[in-house]
Amino acid sequence: MASKYEQAVYDCMNPTLDLLEKTTNPHHRAILKNYCRHVHLEGAAMFEEITAPDMMADDPVYHITWGDSPFQVKGRKGVFDFYSSIGEIVLWNSGDKVAVADWGIADEMWFHQMSTGAELKKLGHKVEKDDGLYLVHSLQAFIWPYDENALLKGEHLYEDKSTLTIEEIDPADYMTPERVREIHRECLADLEERWGANYWVWQREGVAA
Repeated sequence: MASKYEQAVYDCMNPTLDLLEKTTNPHHRAILKNYCRHVHLEGAAMFEEITAPDMMADDPVYHITWGDSPFQVKGRKGVFDFYSSIGEIVLWNSGDKVAVADWGIADEMWFHQMSTGAELKKLGHKVEKDDGLYLVHSLQAFIWPYDENALLKGEHLYEDKSTLTIEEIDPADYMTPERVREIHRECLADLEERWGANYWVWQREGVAA
């Protein structure tokens, strides 16, 4: 039986897709398409594709405020290593209020993390049982700067720690990392069918992104 949270993973980028439908500026549309692909690549654990030159600008910088010790990540290799270090934690977002501008994306959302206690402790969360299954929720603001070629320059992830909740969940509601990766691969295939091959590469007069 499927977890009750599966549909939320399928739907996580719907607010961004809705904004795209209303957006006519070609640069802004390219940023939104990059954002959609990035989130699904991350969910599918396809980190080489995220950090490729057709998705990410040179020398990206991430600012992350999860857990008790905020930190920075610099460079494509640093970003790749950061994603790889997250391990077997399922991530998804919901309730997004997203906006796009020439400088990039702003998105306030509920951010969800599901995994074992042992894995969540690696991110600084305080849970009781290493072998327990937990769901973490918090309100976060994502600020993602983009360059003039619609390439990601970094991520600024700000967590409202006053909203942080951690609940132990029934094993029947748990989603395995592989199942969630499968969902994100389905979503990636849907985007390519919708927008065509290489849809994330923005080309404008005199410039290939």
